[in-house]
Amino acid sequence: MRIGLLTPDPGHPLLAATAALLAPDHRVESLDANRDDLPPADLLGPGPLADVYLLKARTPQALALARHLEERGAPVVNSAAATAFCQDRTAMADLALRSGLPFAATRTAAALTELPDPDYPLVIKSRHSRRGDLVALVDDAARLRALAEEWPDEPVVAQPYLAGTGWDQKLWVVDGQVFCARRRSELAEPAGEPAEGGAFGPRELPADRAGLARRVGEVFGLDVYGVDLLDGPAEPDIVDINAFPGIRGQAGAPEALAALALRVARQGGGHRVPAPRDARRDTAGR
Repeated sequence: MRIGLLTPDPGHPLLAATAALLAPDHRVESLDANRDDLPPADLLGPGPLADVYLLKARTPQALALARHLEERGAPVVNSAAATAFCQDRTAMADLALRSGLPFAATRTAAALTELPDPDYPLVIKSRHSRRGDLVALVDDAARLRALAEEWPDEPVVAQPYLAGTGWDQKLWVVDGQVFCARRRSELAEPAGEPAEGGAFGPRELPADRAGLARRVGEVFGLDVYGVDLLDGPAEPDIVDINAFPGIRGQAGAPEALAALALRVARQGGGHRVPAPRDARRDTAGR
């Protein structure tokens, strides 16, 4: 089998470990999906496509390449549609809430200055998830004005601040297999405290949390993804959903990813390319 890695960083621990598991019997190829100097067809070059591609990138260039591969009949994990959908926090919250998932109530504004009647404290995030985006806890109007000056034209979402322990429950799913850890919230990072807190592995994960994580994959059409849950009195509110996160340091995750890649590769053109429910409904309605 030929397995393609769509990533600018094939040395990422998860991908490198997965490739090492596959390499003895299969051909693993890496393609820098973030290159913008060539169109997708030229970037791929001549010859047959790989049997499956793992999309570990979220840039516009990477998504365009993934869509091109899907149009040519190659299975991509996660699909371009599902990956792109999870970058829009407004669409994500709307679909999650309509699907009955415990997602934080979310309001959207074209800019910070257009937020209607903020109720402090609140959490502000860039509407479009990307590296270096805006994520901040806002306690008062002065802090909001300061952020508006720093991010004057940034579309944002606002969510009520929910008191927690200062930690997030990080759940990662690979083809239905759930991994987890407790990590410091990016809204609360006290100096000198460890980034990971206490024993919180699959054995400590309540069955309802694992079920919730798998339900997210069904709703959003994801095979490899992360679900961030609030750790505290208001749990299990979902804080964020990420397509193909790093999943670092999780025993068994490379094995699960390698098995998923081979399963999809063997299914070939018969693999159902997942998409969020909204995308599936829109396609069916055309």
